[in-house]
Amino acid sequence: MVGGGPVAAGKIAGLLAAGASVEVIAPDVRSEIDRDGVTVHRRGFQPADLDGAWYVIAAAPPDVNRLVLAAGESRHVFVNAVDDPEHASAYAGGVVRRSGVTIAISTSGRAPAIAGLLREALDAWLPGDLDEWLAAADEARREWKQDGVAMDERRPQLLQVLNRLYERR
Repeated sequence: MVGGGPVAAGKIAGLLAAGASVEVIAPDVRSEIDRDGVTVHRRGFQPADLDGAWYVIAAAPPDVNRLVLAAGESRHVFVNAVDDPEHASAYAGGVVRRSGVTIAISTSGRAPAIAGLLREALDAWLPGDLDEWLAAADEARREWKQDGVAMDERRPQLLQVLNRLYERR
């Protein structure tokens, strides 16, 4: 991560949750960034900072993001420049993760706020008992495999399985 402000701080939890090894490079770093699992280097960006990396988030001013992109391109490193698509080679969409279901939304860097709004809407729309849906689907799938149920017959049967979850309530 290049940058230590509020935008960078907002990305840390997601990176750590994904199992990333997070290093932050910035002269000034917000206190919530300096935490377990994050290595902080309080200084300006240097191209060699990307040696060995495969993904970097540039959450700095555009002039710094431009330098990060150039260093990333020469090293074949993906660069996500937050709210600066001109200096990005990769975009991070909005992601909803619940009970083993992952939904990703992207506007290709054009409108991150729209991706965020869509993420929030989808998260609110998903059923609260999605874990029960998945458990029921797991059991049905085991039975279908055992009984040799054809793939094209499974989706209508799954709808019946899910409807039964609500009939019992």
